[in-house]
Amino acid sequence: METDRILLRLWRESDAEVLFKWASNPDVGSRAGWPPHKSVEESLEIIRTLFNNDTTWAIVLKETDEAIGAIGYGPSCDCNLPARDCEPIVGYWIAKPYWNQGICTEALRMMIENIRETTDILSLISGHFIDNPASGRVMEKCGFLATGETCIDETQYMGKDRPIRVLRLELS
Repeated sequence: METDRILLRLWRESDAEVLFKWASNPDVGSRAGWPPHKSVEESLEIIRTLFNNDTTWAIVLKETDEAIGAIGYGPSCDCNLPARDCEPIVGYWIAKPYWNQGICTEALRMMIENIRETTDILSLISGHFIDNPASGRVMEKCGFLATGETCIDETQYMGKDRPIRVLRLELS
């Protein structure tokens, strides 16, 4: 999947160093709900486990051929979102130097189009910490609507007392 500016591709073990470069920034993970990576080895383990599936992609900036974030969907996290049966959870993050450039919106639109074309999924659910409204704006630009629900998931890094705003996208 690609646009003029980015492409989505599966993660490679060779991405471990660049993943560490971006994911070790404490500002990045805290907005998405995970702790900063502590080593290249930890980033490699994330690629081998969490990112090792057909529905999690590296967001690659074509200009540099470098992974600058991740996007995906699935049963994924053990988070507390009120998902329906068979409703995948969407998640994404982008490296701090690329914030506020529309890259996540572009990647999410591309992934949604791929889901519509290749699956029979009826809806997607996602959420963002209320103290990270930029993530919610990405979802809203891609058609997600707030459900009116919030939840707190203390299992997520820094989740205590950080309400999550829930959004859903109907695909049918």
